[in-house]
Order: sequence, then C-alpha cells, then structure tokens
Amino acid sequence: MLLSRSSVYTMLQNSAAKDRIINCLPPPFIRQATPYTGDDFDEKVKNAVNSGRMIETGIKLSKLIVLGDVATGKTCLVNRFCHRVFDSNYKATIGVDFEVERFDVLGVPFNLQIWDTAGQERFKCIAASYYRGTHAIMIVFDVTNIVSLAHCAQWLEEARDANPDTNPIIFLVATKRDLLHTSSSYSQIESEARRVATNLGAEYWAVSSKTGDCVEELFIRVAALSFNRAVHRELQGAGKRHSRISLPKGIKLGIWKTWTTVEKNTCSHQCKK
Repeated sequence: MLLSRSSVYTMLQNSAAKDRIINCLPPPFIRQATPYTGDDFDEKVKNAVNSGRMIETGIKLSKLIVLGDVATGKTCLVNRFCHRVFDSNYKATIGVDFEVERFDVLGVPFNLQIWDTAGQERFKCIAASYYRGTHAIMIVFDVTNIVSLAHCAQWLEEARDANPDTNPIIFLVATKRDLLHTSSSYSQIESEARRVATNLGAEYWAVSSKTGDCVEELFIRVAALSFNRAVHRELQGAGKRHSRISLPKGIKLGIWKTWTTVEKNTCSHQCKK
C-alpha cells in the first residue's frame, strides 16, 4: 500500500518504543576507537532542549546510508535492528532499501532514515544517486573477508563525493563477529580495522546480526550522535533540512525498492557493464 506524504508524517509522529528513548549519550564500542569523544550531548543542544526552545518546529530527521561490499551483511544488520529478525538465506539488495526508525532523544521526536544500499557493482549507479543529503555513513565489512575491509576507503570516498559540503558522522562496522571462534583471529582483524577506522575518521564497532550482539547499541549510538549534530547545526542556522521529511514520491513505508522505471532506464547502460 502506498502512503501519502501526510500519512507518513502522521505515522512518524507516533511515540517511540521504550528501547528507542535516549536520555543520555550512549558510549562508543571502544573509547579508544572513536573520534567522537564527548561523554554527553553538546551543552548547547541540552540547553535548547531543556529551555523548550527548538529552532524549528516539527520532527527532527537525519539520513543514514549503509555501504559496503556485496554479502557483507548490510541488510541483515538493518533487519536485525528494525525488525529483530535474522535470515540466513542471502538475497542481494537491488538498488536501495529504506527504513524509518522513530526515537525520542532528550524528549524530542527524532527519526532516522536508514538507507540500505546495494553492494554489487552493477547496482552502484542506482545506489549512488541516494548518497546525497547524508548525515551519517555506516561502512560495513565482513570479518571473515579481509578484502571487504580494504574496500572501505573507496566506499567512503564515493559517499563523500556525493556530499562535498557536509561533514557526516562515520562508522566502520565489522559484521559476522560470531563466525570467528578464536580470539586470536579476531584480535588481528580488529587491530587492522581500528587502524583503518582511524584513517577514515570513523568510529569502530563489531557486531553480530545473527546473535544480535551490539546491534541495538550501535544504532542507538548512531541516532544519538546524529541528533546531537542535527540540533547543533540547527542552532547555528545551518540545519533547516533536518526538520523536514524528505521522502521520494510514491513512498512505501517499511522496506521498499527505490529502483523505479525511470532510474532503470537512466542507468541501464551503466548497470549492464
């Protein structure tokens, strides 16, 4: 069923679930593996919230894109958080899938758009068109495939090329942690991943979508940092776009395919390469 923009807006205003209520800044996965070292929300943000003066009315909103090589577990990661499910039957994402998660941060309604992008080369021309307007970037690699870690810098470069005038929050996420049974194997990979994260200016996390380990904590952290950045920019007069719902025409709430007929025709010559 297709929903009108007014219907979507109404649904997004519903109260957040108890596990989506954030009253303090969640900690990082490893305190020595993050460039975002603050222990709490920005004082200006807290003061604005506590005084009841929010610069713009309406729902605060930020956009997160999830990037990475094919079969690194991007969709499983999103589905584990949004739907609390894990499907071991691999199905490649075609184009982009889309979710909206509602939070209450410091008592303020906040929505996180989560864009799960295709990792296959032939779908890049479709997915890349949705990189623009990004506020947070999550680059995913598979701990059992070290090559996927080596490609993370390229994924970030492509996302930054689409957002030259912004400074998005960046996360480097290791998936399939449950598949490495020996601590020594994981320790070597984590050491290299933390080095890569430092070079990318990213916060490092390791999760398991199968067991759910650290998935909830990761996205809560993303939401909190995104809210802090969104309100801070708004206070500086540069964040007006955060409080508007920018959804494509013909949106279908929940997971939906954004590969429209027009986009197929436009990108067909590239995607067949």
